[in-house]
Formats: sequence, C-alpha cells, structure tokens
Amino acid sequence: MSGGALLADAPRPAATEQPTEAEWAAAVTAITQLPADGRILLICHVNPDGDALGSMLGFGLGLRRLGVRQLQATFPGRPEVPEPFREMPGLDLLVPATEADPDPDLVICFDVAAVSRLGDLADRLDRAGASVVLDHHASNTRFGGIHLVDPDAAATSVVVEKLLVRLGVPLDQGIAECLYVALATDTGSFRFDMTTPAVHEMAARLLATGIRPGEISRRIFDTRPFGAVRLYGDVLGRTQLEPLEAGGHGLVWTYATLADLARHEQRPYTLEPLIDSVRCTAEADVSCVLKQVAEGEWAVSMRSKGAMDVSRVAVALGGGGHRLAAGFTAYGSAPEVIEAIRAELRRDGVELDRGGAEAAGTTSDLQDQE
Repeated sequence: MSGGALLADAPRPAATEQPTEAEWAAAVTAITQLPADGRILLICHVNPDGDALGSMLGFGLGLRRLGVRQLQATFPGRPEVPEPFREMPGLDLLVPATEADPDPDLVICFDVAAVSRLGDLADRLDRAGASVVLDHHASNTRFGGIHLVDPDAAATSVVVEKLLVRLGVPLDQGIAECLYVALATDTGSFRFDMTTPAVHEMAARLLATGIRPGEISRRIFDTRPFGAVRLYGDVLGRTQLEPLEAGGHGLVWTYATLADLARHEQRPYTLEPLIDSVRCTAEADVSCVLKQVAEGEWAVSMRSKGAMDVSRVAVALGGGGHRLAAGFTAYGSAPEVIEAIRAELRRDGVELDRGGAEAAGTTSDLQDQE
C-alpha cells in the first residue's frame, strides 16, 4: 500500500503565516494587469466539495463583474457536480477538464493544497503566464507562483472574499450564495471550532445581500436520495470501534465499496457526509472512512476531536489536510489501509506522550483533503 500523492508533493514546512501585503498586491496586479483579451482559468481540486466549488464560482462571478470575458472554471476528473451544489450560481462557467484552455494567461487555484490534487490539469501551471493559489490548508506545499494561503482561515472562501475586496468587487447575491455555501460546508454549518466571530461577521455580510440561508442549508445539508439513506445503513452497519488504538483515545472506522454504490444506485459524492455520522462516536477520538475509488484504490477521510493530529497521519501516507481533518489516497485492501493508519497513529501516539503534539482542543476546521 502506498499514498497517492505525486513526488512533487513531498511534505514541506507547513504554511504558518497569513499572506503578506506584498502577496495580496501581487495577486491583484496579476489579475488587473491582464490585457482585455487575457484568458483566465480557474481550477479547484478533484472531487470538489462546497468550499472548492463555492470559492471558485464565487470568485469567477466576481471576475465577471470586473469585466473579464475570457474565463473558464474547471476541476480534474469526472465533470460531475455533486447534487447538493447543482443549483449554485455560476455553474455556466464550468467546462470539463478536457475542454479547459491549454494555454491560459493566468491560472487561479482554489482549495488545492498540493499539485497532485490538480490531476491532469497540473500542466496548466507550467503553461500559464502567472498563477495564484488561494487556500487555507496548513499542509499547502506552496506550489505555483503567488500564494494566498491562510491556515487560520475557516475556509478558502474567507481568502476569496478578502481578494474580492482588494479588487473592488462588491458582493451581490450570486457571489454571496457561492461563498456562503463554501463557508457553511467548511464550518459544518457553523458548528466547528474555526467558527470565530469573524466567520459570523462574514456570514452576516453574505446574508445582507438577500440570500436565503434556510433554503441553501436544506439543499446542502438536509436533502439525500432514499438510496443514499439505505447505503449509509449498510456502511454504518460494518463500522468498527477500536478503543485501544490512537494512543488509547480510540479509533472508529468503516468502508464503502463500489459494489455498495452500485447496489443502491448512488454516485460517489453521496458518501462525502458519511464521516460526520462516524465521527460522532463518543468512545473514539479518531474516525476514518475508506471510500473505494477503483479496484484496490481508496479515498480516505480522517477526523480527530483534538487528541490526535490526523494531518500528520495523512501526510505520512501521501496526503494532507488539517490537524482535525485530513485525508489521502491509498492503495491495497481495506484491511491493509487500516493497518497502515493504525501504525501511523501509534507512532503519533508515542510523540504525543513525549509532548510532541499540540494540546487537545486546538481550533481547526474540518475540511476534508481526499
């Protein structure tokens, strides 16, 4: 079994500082100094979630307000928008990765911590005249040209709003709905530790445009096909609790196969919220869900309630993320993947005993990094 990241994503020192004024100014210049016919390509990560799509589409709508016309948005892999996000504004900006501009003048990446998350679109970074990376993952490898990476931000949409302000783009309902979806999903509907006063202040600015939070929340969080409900029952029914793992803090895990999806006629994205049903287990600090992508290939989601640093586990296995939420791509059988996770948690547990990890309860959001 091995991680799925490219060698170019070998761990580097994590970003610990907010973007400098020079970096903000460089990003503004890269956008505003493009010629009238300049081509901009927006890219978010494979298997996009609410923050990735919402941040990208919200910024794309902002660029339209600036008068940008040569504009595309895309993401690697299957050109399929998850059902909860299919009513978001700005979807007309999307093109399949196979139709994305091969030689853009400017590439802007959203919610992408490592170049491997760009898949077949990674070559656009080399071909573009300039590139800007907007992200909030502490494990960001600082790929690309201009870095707007803020590990203290609750979502990438927080970074996006700050750049829109510097570009002089006012919020409208379309931009606000996209950014609200992004902010709400990455804060767990404002339940996670990174839900600061500043997060609520941003939400208030977005709501002031007239968007309808109840309707958005029902669509994003509270609507699932019946087949997905039955699928969750099957997958949760095989959940395993290992109270002695993770340094005695407990590990709970389960897995979902392609056969599970086929049996209930569901698309892979329906499994994304499953980790929330697993992580509520009282007896375990660490929760883990394996989602089969292909024969012998798994997208792994991990969560911690604070005692363990799951980003260290994910980075060691080829992925990344945050202290309380991370993920990676793994190869092998489900038991082999889980055993590799156990081994890293045991190593991390030893370091915790020696005082090498942060104190439990450190604030972080729960954005996934599969």
